[in-house]
Amino acid sequence: MVSHQKLRAKDKLTRLLLREKIDTWQALIEFIKVLPYGRNSNRKDFDLVILEKKGSCSSKHALLKKVANLNEISNVELILGLYKMNQNNTPNIGSVLQDNLLNFIPEAHCYLKINGTRTDVTTSHSYFKKIENEIIIELEIEPEQVAVFKVNYHKEFLKKWIITNNIKKGFDEIWSIREQCILNLTENR
Repeated sequence: MVSHQKLRAKDKLTRLLLREKIDTWQALIEFIKVLPYGRNSNRKDFDLVILEKKGSCSSKHALLKKVANLNEISNVELILGLYKMNQNNTPNIGSVLQDNLLNFIPEAHCYLKINGTRTDVTTSHSYFKKIENEIIIELEIEPEQVAVFKVNYHKEFLKKWIITNNIKKGFDEIWSIREQCILNLTENR
């Protein structure tokens, strides 16, 4: 059973968790789930989720997948999903989309599949069912891909979405609107 698996690896990240008295996979999930939502000072350093006591969907789930890999915890996949972010499924974004006459913006979101079940521990009140029917595309990625690859993939997807859907705003404006949504999420959690 994955949930009670002990963290026993000798790497720096696992040792950091053990110093925090986090010694099982389930304890790690519970710890990550209650950390505040926020971007870390360096997307590539997963230790910062623990040290800065916060993280985004990307950093939190990448850390979990990295720890699973290091501790030989199987059946854990890191998923990059793009979903139709709107005020109904992501209420803390506020009225930004509505103010800009957009029904939704494709948003990149990271989560895990554990034994095939989608699991989102971005916050203690994350509820994947709210976005489940809004998923546009999913792909499995490695933890190190949450920094550059995820951002580039998201930007390229948005550029194609703008053209395909004849959106009357340019990429820079759409990205700015998206950034305001993320800022609102950070402030409203």
